[in-house]
Amino acid sequence: MIILASGSPRRAELLRRLYKEFAIIVPHVSELRYADDAALLVELNARIKADAVSGDHFSDLVIGADTVIERRGHILGKPSDLAEAASMLLELSGSEHRVLSGVALIFKGITLSWVEVTRVRFRELDKALIMNYLSLVPALDKAGAYGIQDHGEMLVESISGDLDNVIGLPVASLKRHIDELERSVARIQ
Repeated sequence: MIILASGSPRRAELLRRLYKEFAIIVPHVSELRYADDAALLVELNARIKADAVSGDHFSDLVIGADTVIERRGHILGKPSDLAEAASMLLELSGSEHRVLSGVALIFKGITLSWVEVTRVRFRELDKALIMNYLSLVPALDKAGAYGIQDHGEMLVESISGDLDNVIGLPVASLKRHIDELERSVARIQ
């Protein structure tokens, strides 16, 4: 069985592109909030989530993931309130940032993890546009206070890389890594 160690409806929707059936188990863990490096932060958090679920599911493939926004070394996670969400969007206005998703796979005692990076450029945003966006989108559950799939055209000028990664789960690299992990497990058995 495949288990998604996440309560994110966006991740579940993306995973359904690969698998019609999988279980969802939300890990009850304390995520790391700070690290010197955004890539390290998301990879560690993905591993923490997958580890929390895999202990009781040794024979199942467990997928953990975490996503943050990074701009000039500043890591943006989920905002705590609308004022912080507006501040994050204002910070991203007219500039490029990176969306980093860490993904961890655990299957039969073997762990494989990686980080996918996508570059996103925002158009110039004014306060009226930001407030309009925040009135349309539930931004408090999204890293960087935005969802590219939720009226992203209001904010985004361009992207370079995997769009699914910006939504929260890099499906193409996930499939490649699952295939690699399954081959590794088959060689060991």
